[in-house]
Amino acid sequence: MVDPALVRGFIDLGAGLGADDVIPFQIGDIVFDDRTILKCMFGCGDWGHGHTCPSRPGSLKPWEYRRIFERYRWGLIVHSTDKRISQEASFAIERDAFLKGYYFAFSLSDCALCSECAGFASQPCRNPKKARPAFHSVGIDVFKTVRHFGLPIETLASEDQPQNWYSAVFIE
Repeated sequence: MVDPALVRGFIDLGAGLGADDVIPFQIGDIVFDDRTILKCMFGCGDWGHGHTCPSRPGSLKPWEYRRIFERYRWGLIVHSTDKRISQEASFAIERDAFLKGYYFAFSLSDCALCSECAGFASQPCRNPKKARPAFHSVGIDVFKTVRHFGLPIETLASEDQPQNWYSAVFIE
């Protein structure tokens, strides 16, 4: 059983950094689906460029990531309408969990560290210690997962619609 005060501390940390929601989960709440790689390969402009993209050399495939992430017991989902806040909050929670002895804590977040990814210029990542793969790029069905918690997410019909960004921190 996880200490509720510990979880509350992580929630407060994320909220204090501007996250709209920070929701604890059990690993059974995470919906894995290997088909997510199809949306990366055939629909994402980062494919072949981004340093946190599943197309990068040496990247694991969704079914390989699943074996790793299913070893965790719990974590937190971070929601924000600001991509950078989602990433900063999840990374701060990861770091705090690590410092509290959860040395395998690991965050997933659509990268927003740089205004433009260095991968598009065929240059090395500028932030390799903070860059993390996106929640969906490791084979997680973000839509089904966050809807389970009643969090907002919809497919977007236009780029003018407000977007919801999701990160996760896996803790063990």
